[in-house]
Amino acid sequence: QVLLVESGGGSVQAGGSLRLSCAASGFPYGSNSMAWFRQAPGKEREGVAALYSGGWTPYHDSVRGRFTISQDNAKTTMYLQMNSLKPEDTAVYYCAAGSYGGVWSSPSNYKDWGQGTQVTVSS
Repeated sequence: QVLLVESGGGSVQAGGSLRLSCAASGFPYGSNSMAWFRQAPGKEREGVAALYSGGWTPYHDSVRGRFTISQDNAKTTMYLQMNSLKPEDTAVYYCAAGSYGGVWSSPSNYKDWGQGTQVTVSS
């Protein structure tokens, strides 16, 4: 059974930083892609960044240069380092895995999801 657990969310002022973690278990990590998504109130869930086994790391245009996705050597934990945070980054952030091989930023492309962690950025 796949289990994805996010942590590291919180409240921060604009310009600050947070590091999100996604601990994965029961999953052949490293044999598929994983991604971070976010969903703000009243908005659709959107792809933030992804890690593909071939080394490709796409980012949403709004976070490129500010956020960095990575994983540990054991490939059991994925991270999202978020710098220069803006109020518009406020959302619940989700870890996703089990890609069906479609568009990286589409939520329907992923089979497994974590419970989410709240990120709030104040101005």
